[in-house]
Amino acid sequence: MLGFLFGFNARIGRLRYFLIMFGLGFVTGFIAAVATGISLSSAGGITQLFSLTKGWVAITLGVTFVFASFTLQSMRIRDMGWDPVCVIPGWIALHIFDRLIATKFPDVSLGPETNQTIVGALVHLGLALALLFWPSAKDEADFDEPRRRSDAPSRRDSASVAAQRMARISGN
Repeated sequence: MLGFLFGFNARIGRLRYFLIMFGLGFVTGFIAAVATGISLSSAGGITQLFSLTKGWVAITLGVTFVFASFTLQSMRIRDMGWDPVCVIPGWIALHIFDRLIATKFPDVSLGPETNQTIVGALVHLGLALALLFWPSAKDEADFDEPRRRSDAPSRRDSASVAAQRMARISGN
């Protein structure tokens, strides 16, 4: 089900990913500028701006753009030959763990105004650069068959899908 929902089974190349993410950012910025520009040009502009950020419009737009971003990232990760079912939750978990560490121990955060450590920032930068510059996998076989040693059991064994995925990640 998640394979169809987030585009886990689809692929998108580097250039297409960059152009679509650029367009998505432009559309997001344009809609935010229109929403805030309309509210600021009216008589009670600041009041309308605050009510807009708390309303269903902002929540709906935010959820829509986050969903589109996760879908595009999943498609790009799949194109690189990685498994987005493991990479995306790991990325989110690392981000949450990093925020918790930076909040509990402010001395290791990047500054008093941020809730992020240097490790989290470098991992996030590395994954963002990988999405933009990592080459696509060569052929479709990289996506369907996990790389395995010659003495590894065949795919027809009774191993679950989760066990096969973990074996593919660990290189066994």
